[in-house]
Amino acid sequence: MSNQPTTQRNPVKRMLTANAQWAEDVAKAEPGFFEQSVKGQSPHTLWIGCADSRVPDSVITGARPGEIFVHRNIANQLHLDDHNVLSVLRYAVDYLGVEHVVIVGHTECGGAAACLGAAQSPDLSLDGPIATVTSLPVESTLNRWLEPFTRHVASLKLSSTPHAEALPVVVEENVKRQVENLAKTITISEAWSKGTRKGQDVWIHGWVYDLATGKLKDLEISQGPPTKPSTSFLD
Repeated sequence: MSNQPTTQRNPVKRMLTANAQWAEDVAKAEPGFFEQSVKGQSPHTLWIGCADSRVPDSVITGARPGEIFVHRNIANQLHLDDHNVLSVLRYAVDYLGVEHVVIVGHTECGGAAACLGAAQSPDLSLDGPIATVTSLPVESTLNRWLEPFTRHVASLKLSSTPHAEALPVVVEENVKRQVENLAKTITISEAWSKGTRKGQDVWIHGWVYDLATGKLKDLEISQGPPTKPSTSFLD
């Protein structure tokens, strides 16, 4: 039997204990912080990233609570028929007034690796539904979610490229594709053509987080209002 305290053996109890200590530390360091939080939020950025547990947005950017509005899913997808991400985007831009929306992928992404594996399989057929994860039924939610990504990977013509060499390409191309989708959303197109409810300019970006270094890579595919210089978001 382990001699470790129960809170160390049980991750749920450990999280609750750590939270209590964190709240106490913040209250001492910044009196009134939580009282201000109750009054509302005004994040500057909407982060659309992968659900991977190794990519905690606020931790890797050094952000404080209230600075980043977050939506995460498998393989950082932005499907144009996904009401979940589209409602998050609309709320963030129109009602919270975010100025930046960033799609963030990461190296060694399991979703990207699965789609690459399926796309490189000699058994792949694009004529019907695709079972990216072959251990699951083709109609499973995960396979339906990943199918557009797998089809995109198949279009990259990487069938003869070694997996380790192809995966970084897939990760970056996926981010680029999702930024393109983001630019096609009604929320972003209206923000650029008509302006926003709160009057802010909105910029969209694509980044990749490197698990091996802990650093974010800007893919330099940022877009913004057509009347603004492409680098004005840096001012």
